[in-house]
Amino acid sequence: MKNIAVIGYGVIGKRVADAINKQEDMELTGVCDIISDWRIQNAINKGYSIYAASKEAKEQMLMKDIHVNGLILDLLKKVDLAVDCTPKNIAAKNIEIYKQLGIKFIVQGGEKHKTTGHSFNAETNYESALNISATRVVSCNTTSILRTLEALKKADLLSYARGTLLRRATDPWESHLGGIMNTLVPEKEIPSHQGPDAQSVDPDLDVITSAVKVPETLGHLHYWNVKLKRSATKEEVLQAFRSFYRIKLINYSDGLVSSNTIKEMYLDMGRPWGDMYEVALWQDMLKVQGDELFYAYMVDNQAIVIPETIDAIRALTGIETSAKASIYKTNKSLGIN
Repeated sequence: MKNIAVIGYGVIGKRVADAINKQEDMELTGVCDIISDWRIQNAINKGYSIYAASKEAKEQMLMKDIHVNGLILDLLKKVDLAVDCTPKNIAAKNIEIYKQLGIKFIVQGGEKHKTTGHSFNAETNYESALNISATRVVSCNTTSILRTLEALKKADLLSYARGTLLRRATDPWESHLGGIMNTLVPEKEIPSHQGPDAQSVDPDLDVITSAVKVPETLGHLHYWNVKLKRSATKEEVLQAFRSFYRIKLINYSDGLVSSNTIKEMYLDMGRPWGDMYEVALWQDMLKVQGDELFYAYMVDNQAIVIPETIDAIRALTGIETSAKASIYKTNKSLGIN
């Protein structure tokens, strides 16, 4: 059993904490944050040990009658690894603490590759993360890109890929704070950052992405045009996608015609928050014309990186040396078929 700390109990942090709690080979030692509102109250209701990120945060928590087990340093001295789920740029400051204490750590995709020197995707480069000191679990969109393109690459079908991303404007729970309305906002740079980010995991990928921010919050939608190495059949392509553990093939003809209908399906399945850990790829929309492939899929920005984070914990701590074995354990615990 490895002792794990979750630093930052937000959209990703709370999901990572719950996922850790479902594993048999790791233990959630505590969660740490600055908040003292309903979000941390829910962590208390789940029986998690609460730590404050600062003395000021501790005082605020105590004023709300929250039992505080200590400060961030008290938590970190008890653990083998910290999963940092704090907002962008805060993790960079925490990294200095982790290094001083000699603690292994994982950061999320909002941080730069250079913060750890290693970026992680379970089915692409698990073995390269074994027993190293730190990694970055790449972003939701980058994770989906790697899952689908690596499936094609493994089947020796991939030549190069060009994708367009329709990106949700903000997270659902904070849509009242900002986001966009009645407009579309194209990202200024082509390629958008997701393509180069995927290359931080697999430098051999020939991929270019462009992105548009759209006024919705349920998830991201990707359209891909892929040049294959040779002419292929639709069934060959689908078999390549089936060979990867976290791609779910769905059908437009089943009524799954939009992001909200897909989300509703996952809610009906009983997933917490309706979380979709898989890439939901429309198989009856997929087209192959000679050596060109066209397909589309949906990404749950709040959930897709959760299983990847659990696998990264196993790799860094050396709990499990086999990517396949770790993925199987994680998928079984989270209900991924």
